[in-house]
Amino acid sequence: MCETLKNKYQLCEEIGRGRFGTIFRCFHPISNEFYACKTIDKRVLADDTDRECLEKEPKFMALLSPHPNIVRIFDVFETDDFLSMVVELCQPITLFDRIINRPFLETEAASIMKQLLEAIAHCHRLGIAHRDIKPDNLLFDSRNNLKVADFGSAEWFGEDRSMSGIVGTPYYVAPEVLMGRDYNEKVDVWSCGVILYIMLAGIPPFYGESSAEIFEAVLRANLRFPTRVFRSVSPAAKDLLRKMICKDVSRRLSAEQALRHPWILSGGERGDLS
Repeated sequence: MCETLKNKYQLCEEIGRGRFGTIFRCFHPISNEFYACKTIDKRVLADDTDRECLEKEPKFMALLSPHPNIVRIFDVFETDDFLSMVVELCQPITLFDRIINRPFLETEAASIMKQLLEAIAHCHRLGIAHRDIKPDNLLFDSRNNLKVADFGSAEWFGEDRSMSGIVGTPYYVAPEVLMGRDYNEKVDVWSCGVILYIMLAGIPPFYGESSAEIFEAVLRANLRFPTRVFRSVSPAAKDLLRKMICKDVSRRLSAEQALRHPWILSGGERGDLS
């Protein structure tokens, strides 16, 4: 690990572990503040694609910071073997942890979705698509504000620059990604829509016993609202879900458009579409 990092920060206990790295709580004596330090062992990276993602992530985070709903990056340290990023310290509980406990009230879901869409719209305005929006990557700070994390799969896009490559997580990935064709930033909106569906229903919209079965269900994109779980969900919420989890990308809402939907604007309290 980088000596410069150790000279500037005091590393504390491990608070998380990923495929390539470890996250520690760390202390900055000068500011008297605690942070999180994500340290990645470059020696275990599988291929050039992983190395490219590793190089891009701190650049994307620096460009996107500061934003109230995106994890802020403060320092980067790199050696031949390790890359360490010092970021703001969030609660240990993710949105995934909250979802598995119970379905959300519409007002709760709307508050979280508004913050998520604000973050995604900010990314898209700067020409960055996250490409792996899922509850595991959605954290909360000490004030309970939502924070989007993990930009390891993010990519640039633009009018003359589409994206390709299968990235993402089975339940949340958009069908056009699985089709192996070029796609745009609206893949993030699809993922946000899936998260909203799960928050309101407690189940995913597309299900399977294996990744292959989940992918088949996503490709069919047969969006349903089972009466037993959607009986109390408002028409406006279901309207927004249809417009976010829409297989026709040209008809799918952008993040900015989703933020202007009546259900979001009313904080989940408006059951009609007026």
